[in-house]
Amino acid sequence: MDPAEQAVRRAIDTMQENLGEQLTIDDIARAAMFSKFHFTRIFQRSTGVSPGRFLSALRLQRAKQLLVSTSLNVADISLRVGYNSIGTFSSRFSRSVGMSPTTYRRQIGFGGRIPTNTPTQLAAVSNARVYGEVDAPCAEADDQIFVGLFPDRIPEGLPARCAVLNRPGAFCFETVPVGAWYLLAQSTSVCPEARAQVPTVCVGTEGPLTVRRDTSIQIDLALKPIQVIDPPVLLALLNSREAAVARAGAAAQSSDRAAALVPGERRAA
Repeated sequence: MDPAEQAVRRAIDTMQENLGEQLTIDDIARAAMFSKFHFTRIFQRSTGVSPGRFLSALRLQRAKQLLVSTSLNVADISLRVGYNSIGTFSSRFSRSVGMSPTTYRRQIGFGGRIPTNTPTQLAAVSNARVYGEVDAPCAEADDQIFVGLFPDRIPEGLPARCAVLNRPGAFCFETVPVGAWYLLAQSTSVCPEARAQVPTVCVGTEGPLTVRRDTSIQIDLALKPIQVIDPPVLLALLNSREAAVARAGAAAQSSDRAAALVPGERRAA
């Protein structure tokens, strides 16, 4: 491991150990044993984001963990991860994760769906597409693969396009909005509560990809076990097994209601 990466890892360790403190870039640079200017440069090169953005992501990641693993209230959790204002914490959590802290806790960290977002200024008609294959040799056999296009290196907020693959393989995003995007992929457990231990999370990133109106970009990603220097995935991912069960249940109820209406309609006739 080269000295620059060692310094970045020291800095990230310092962040993780002091998430409840008001750390400055000077504090983190001292832990890395570099000047602030040089440290910021090597940190950005190693992780793809600034030290401040990485620290913010770590705080929200810890908040996600505390919400599903403890009974601490949201105010206490916000203090533990360095927020003095519960309003600011809730707003940033909701914007990054895609749901409020209380909803995230209630749904045990998973969303029922992953909406996509096309910003108004990028909503011009586009024939662009991004396609390729995802290989995940490090993933568990029953894991699914989330693939999404995001405006930043940290997967947070609403993706421009996304898909959940039942297994490693091909993906294709059509009518991709014009702009610069990062292609981000992560393995996700189909049924995390059934696991005896925390599975290995695998991630892959490519970008920024410059997308124009008629661009066709092929990207093949090989996922690797997540490392300390990889920014956390903040978006609440889909528990697709529960979603499928819910859809099947809703369809069955709809069918039952329709069947119950038929005799009544005949009597009225």
